[in-house]
Amino acid sequence: MPVSVQQKNQHLLWRAGFGPAVEQWNDVLKSTPHKFYEALEKASRKEPMPFKVATNFADGLMNGIDGIRKTELSQDQKQEMHKKSREEIRNLNLEWLDEMVNSEQQLREKVALFWHGHFACRNLNALYQQDLINIIRKNALGNFGDLLKEVSRSAAMLAFLNNQQNRKQHPNENFAREVMELFTMGRGNYTEKDIKEAARAFTGWQFKLNGDFVFRPMLHDDGQKTVLGKTGNFNGDDILDILLGQKQTANYITQKIYRYFVNDEVDEQRVKLLSEKFYKSGYDIAALLKDIFTSEWFYDAKNIGTRVKSPVELLAGIRRSLPMQIQNEEVQLQLQKILGQILFYPPNVAGWPGGLNWIDSSSLMFRMRIPQFVWNKESINVKPKSDDDQEMGKVQRNKAGGKMIQATVNWDILFHQLEKTSRENLLASIAEYVWQVNSSTFNKALLEKYIDASGREQYIQTAMIQLMSTPEYQMC
Repeated sequence: MPVSVQQKNQHLLWRAGFGPAVEQWNDVLKSTPHKFYEALEKASRKEPMPFKVATNFADGLMNGIDGIRKTELSQDQKQEMHKKSREEIRNLNLEWLDEMVNSEQQLREKVALFWHGHFACRNLNALYQQDLINIIRKNALGNFGDLLKEVSRSAAMLAFLNNQQNRKQHPNENFAREVMELFTMGRGNYTEKDIKEAARAFTGWQFKLNGDFVFRPMLHDDGQKTVLGKTGNFNGDDILDILLGQKQTANYITQKIYRYFVNDEVDEQRVKLLSEKFYKSGYDIAALLKDIFTSEWFYDAKNIGTRVKSPVELLAGIRRSLPMQIQNEEVQLQLQKILGQILFYPPNVAGWPGGLNWIDSSSLMFRMRIPQFVWNKESINVKPKSDDDQEMGKVQRNKAGGKMIQATVNWDILFHQLEKTSRENLLASIAEYVWQVNSSTFNKALLEKYIDASGREQYIQTAMIQLMSTPEYQMC
């Protein structure tokens, strides 16, 4: 069955963003994927406004300490500091989620979400987390080498991977290992000796209390090292340059991008061609994405509706399809926790596994109930799983659920988009907008059992909720 222009446009908007906003519904019938991509790219060219959620707290902390070392804080001061920082990380989470929903820079925020999983980092210092996500969002569509170097110098990553403990004569290999295994080349493309030597090069890479990077020469091993066949008096930047010089780095990154934006099943030949071009471009991320999103093969039927939405994609997509004002925004944190993806709390340094890992019998049922929670104002009585490792032992035990999504949906936008659609075609038309799987086979009779047919507006509202409460809506 041929793929319609509407399907292609929606495919692009789901993969290069968080799905079409309801205001765009009529546009996806008229424009072309190339024009949509040009618009996405243009909107994301300007540098994003950095998040500043943690600034006041951090400034207050720095001023309040007045030169006292963190280790000299009282237990009460430390507890207050951790509590405040957790609050700021939660606020940072909600601010970024709002940006994913509302920003015109859909491409930038979607690619930043990819890099957020690639450079997975847990850190309870809100200022450090904020600095890291600002680095990622700023460089998301730039040069991978610049992104790698800035992330590697961030306080959040240096702390998370223990490089503050990496010193001459007592090297800590954690940072060097993850830079090779997860950030650049992938497992199996280096030796243990390469890791040990690279760790020596990263000695002295540290950060100040305010998060600024600092190189401490007294802690640095300035002896000769041999890494990946190259020998010299290397420092950390030299190692990153050596890694960027490996074609395997371009291949590893391209393959990961292909899995995330195109298909879990990798076309090896296609990735090979893309990675060679990526390497020759000097790691131009925007150029690689353009090669993918403007290709004919990206819009093949086998790539459409085949990817399970991550929890964050699902939540952002629901809000773009049902424009709403959420009075108790913090309920979105509970939804993230139940669904298994909390922004700024990846499960480990490898990030979220993604794909079918997002779905099991209980999570699928909960996912399908989220639109009903909004519509019926039901209480969420599912208790999130406690994860002391993920929350690093710094969070209180989960209390039972019972929260309600207190949201007001602006249905008028949806009514306006469908005003020219006949009553008999409403259900099929809405299905084509909200499903990325083949909607021609949907069971109209079954769905209409749960749709309020007492009036046109009631029909549209309940049809929308029912179609979003299906397994089909979980795919993009």
